[in-house]
Amino acid sequence: MIIRRDFYLQQLIDGKQNGLVKIVTGVRRCGKSYLLFRLFYRHLIASGVSDDHIVKIALDDIESKPLRNALELYRHIKSKLTDGELFYVLLDEVQLVEGFEEVLNSLLRIENVDVYVTGSNSRFLSTDIITEFRGRGDEIRMFPLSLSEYCEGAGKSPHEAWKDYYTYGGLPHILTLTTDKKKTDYLTNLFESVYLVDVLERHRIKNESEMEELVRIVASGIGAPTNPTKLSNTFKSVKQVKVSPATIDRYLSFLQDAFMIEKSERYDIKGKKYISSLSKYYFTDIGLRNALLGMRQLEESHIMENIIYNELRRRGYKVDVGIVDRRSVDSSGKWRRHQLEVDFVVNVGNTKYYIQSALALPDEEKRQQEMASLMRISDSFKKIIVVKDDIMPWTDDNGIITVGLFDFLLKPDLP
Repeated sequence: MIIRRDFYLQQLIDGKQNGLVKIVTGVRRCGKSYLLFRLFYRHLIASGVSDDHIVKIALDDIESKPLRNALELYRHIKSKLTDGELFYVLLDEVQLVEGFEEVLNSLLRIENVDVYVTGSNSRFLSTDIITEFRGRGDEIRMFPLSLSEYCEGAGKSPHEAWKDYYTYGGLPHILTLTTDKKKTDYLTNLFESVYLVDVLERHRIKNESEMEELVRIVASGIGAPTNPTKLSNTFKSVKQVKVSPATIDRYLSFLQDAFMIEKSERYDIKGKKYISSLSKYYFTDIGLRNALLGMRQLEESHIMENIIYNELRRRGYKVDVGIVDRRSVDSSGKWRRHQLEVDFVVNVGNTKYYIQSALALPDEEKRQQEMASLMRISDSFKKIIVVKDDIMPWTDDNGIITVGLFDFLLKPDLP
């Protein structure tokens, strides 16, 4: 089974010989090693690079154990540079090398070396690596399989693949498993033995149960506005456990650094400012989220919203939650102020898109409900409603575009 991952491969190709370390980051098991050692390696060979000018080291291989010493690794790489032609250095699981930063910095000083690295676990999973190499590193952020990639790997149409995809997510290994139990067990074990352990060990967290419970609470409320104070109150009322908002805020930042969840901030569209009171959290892999909840709470509407968010982020967009004010008169004749939500404010350079996610629009009342916030935005940027139904994209008299989910996910240039 070969999944091309062309979106990421092209980023590596575009970064060739740019004088920076190409750093492939992302949640564990999303396909970073496969991208570098299979897909990019094949590209280099096909483009005429000879094999002896590709230094390929899998540092998690037992035969590479002596190279986990920084000086030994550097000397080994230097020994492979036998002439003045360009050499491509591909290092997988580089975080296993104590002091790998010195190795990468030293390699940057060699004119005929182009460096590419991946890493998982502990420190390399975090955004610290990007801070360490600011100005010297070119990050390629990798996500689990998109619906398009999942369909390619599964050999199925979007309609055939959708239920499995929104249930078990896009970690590539899922495609090799044949039963629902095996898929659920894989995701559950991955969280408990890999993701959670990485975060606990990296940040020396002693109270494992607090962190695990927080992840489950966030999983249960994807797409719902929240903040550390609200989550602290949930611990107190539901679990009878006191966890301070400050502690929860730190835990959430750890989960974000490990690429397990992402935070989408609220943005006042008319006031053009961020509102720090509440935010939304989405899971990088929806299958992991579902497994954490024992495959309960499989509400397709919330999951669809999370998948749309992930697709927008995969395309490299910054995504916020939009807020617009609405004023109305209540039964007593008093004016009341309400806030309406726009699911996604998508920023692409100097351009914006406003997107609503709606599982279905069965009648005009529901359509008006979804349009209400979009209708109160006065600028000329595109306003889009994404629905689960298969429909031809169309634009109404208000300029609001309605598009089907599969078209939206599979056609990046639409609308």
